[in-house]
Amino acid sequence: MTVAQRRGRRIMMTPEELDTFLSEQRTCRVATVSADGRPHVSALWFAWDGTSLWLYSITRSRRWAELRKSPRIAVVVDDGVEYGELRGVELSGAVEFVGEAPRTGEPCPELDAPEALFARKNFGLDSMPHDGRHAWMRLTPDAVASWDFRKLATLG
Repeated sequence: MTVAQRRGRRIMMTPEELDTFLSEQRTCRVATVSADGRPHVSALWFAWDGTSLWLYSITRSRRWAELRKSPRIAVVVDDGVEYGELRGVELSGAVEFVGEAPRTGEPCPELDAPEALFARKNFGLDSMPHDGRHAWMRLTPDAVASWDFRKLATLG
């Protein structure tokens, strides 16, 4: 169940704008929580398939260890320099781990589409290179909040 955005509706992205934005952007900021409650934020490349955010993380990272203990996550993707250009989206929910960890390229039909998207977007390749250090997580968000300050100029 996705939670509807309540605040800032006038500057939120439409579903089409959100899909285009997430398809074009490359880097997200991933927030996890350690066992003692301390937040941890790190940057990752991602792929968006129209429904889920696919994250390719080093399996020996703090982020991976924290998500293995508690899969709760918040992710921010944003863009813009000047105030009137700022736009972004926050997605939150629980990640699911998909495929072998670390990923070595064993057949996994569920990863065919996200790996093709990720390889084209981030490496300019037709197929995913595997280094035996990374693995996949899928976030199908429970809540999505977006903003596009470029819309402020039309609100008068």
